[in-house]
Amino acid sequence: MQLTFAQGELDAPDVQDLLALHWQAMRAASPPHACHVLELGSLRDPAITFWSAREQGRLVAVGALKELAPDQGEIKSMRTASTDLGRGIGAAMLRTIIGEAQARGYRRLSLETGSTPTFAPAIRLYERAGFRRCGPFGGYPPSEFTSFMTLDLQPSLHRT
Repeated sequence: MQLTFAQGELDAPDVQDLLALHWQAMRAASPPHACHVLELGSLRDPAITFWSAREQGRLVAVGALKELAPDQGEIKSMRTASTDLGRGIGAAMLRTIIGEAQARGYRRLSLETGSTPTFAPAIRLYERAGFRRCGPFGGYPPSEFTSFMTLDLQPSLHRT
């Protein structure tokens, strides 16, 4: 599997289609008070770095990193194309995001995701990468439908 990662591409039609699918799926899987999925316009926030992953030019995944503080980031909008699930593409996107967080000198990387069976594969992915459950962060309200996770990062020697 040869993946290429690009920052940006929010105006690409295939990226917009995958993000629309992600938004619809998240809204369908969670009650409104516990669904924090970002719409396309919100991903343009300067605090957010957005990536697309492609295999031979074909979009296979998206993901984003939001800076919460100079030492903390949040994973946003991770999604693998449904035709590419189970191939390790989500793990590759996660490694890209973690690598960028480390390069920035973040000490902590956090995320929120659902807690229902629909989200079990995502939770397993994050747990395999070393994330552990934590309490709400960044102003998120507690909810039985939400899982909060965090990863302590070793600061890198060089901050970019």
